[in-house]
Amino acid sequence: MNTQELCTSLRESTSALFECSPAPIEGVKIRTPFALPDGDIVDVFVVERSGGYVVTDFGDALGWLRTQSIRGKLTPRQRDLLKDICMTLGIELERGQLLLRVGELNEIAEAVHRIGQSVVRVTDLWFTFRTQGWETVGDEVNEWLQNREITFERRVSTVGKSGRNWTVDYKTTAPTHTSLVFLLATGSRGAVHRITDRIYTGCSDLKASRPRNSRWQLVSLFDDTIDVWRDEDFVLLENVSAIARWSSPEEFEETLKTPV
Repeated sequence: MNTQELCTSLRESTSALFECSPAPIEGVKIRTPFALPDGDIVDVFVVERSGGYVVTDFGDALGWLRTQSIRGKLTPRQRDLLKDICMTLGIELERGQLLLRVGELNEIAEAVHRIGQSVVRVTDLWFTFRTQGWETVGDEVNEWLQNREITFERRVSTVGKSGRNWTVDYKTTAPTHTSLVFLLATGSRGAVHRITDRIYTGCSDLKASRPRNSRWQLVSLFDDTIDVWRDEDFVLLENVSAIARWSSPEEFEETLKTPV
């Protein structure tokens, strides 16, 4: 069946909200009424394969989601939720593509709906994690440190000069020194002041307890991928710690590896 015949058949079995046209390379492109989180329209593609049809997004959903990450990779929790979405909707995940295989022409309309819905569900993972703030970025930092082969411990309790215990998000170890890293991450402007005050107090207390000539440093890692921080937040913590920005992982790595 040629593309014109395929489009004609699809128009008869789907609503007017689904627009069908020849795809640039092969098969047909169906513009759906679904939308990505940034407002772009979801396109689904249908190609003939081995006497049947494959309905796919050609990797657009995962490609979009990866662009929202500093590292261009999914977090472990995102991968787990991705599997759940595919299982729930009965979608195959093959080489980064969401797809369904159907044998009959009259099955394509339902497959188009399901692929369109799965694209929305997958890209909506961005919203889910952005509201969770610290946990998402914490997973990203954790995996990033592993990939860089930086020795670290997570959620380490350290006693300050006051005798108070402070939980440091990451304790990294380089050949010449140790870094105690506090992670500042939130999607709420209302929480910024509380977070910076807590980290400032913690850094001040730990800094006061540091023995002279000790080979360790304090680092405040800001998740600046969300625009909630003010210049004064960075200035405040510069007085008691080194400053790192998650949008610049190379600079963060240099901070961790540079001798104190």
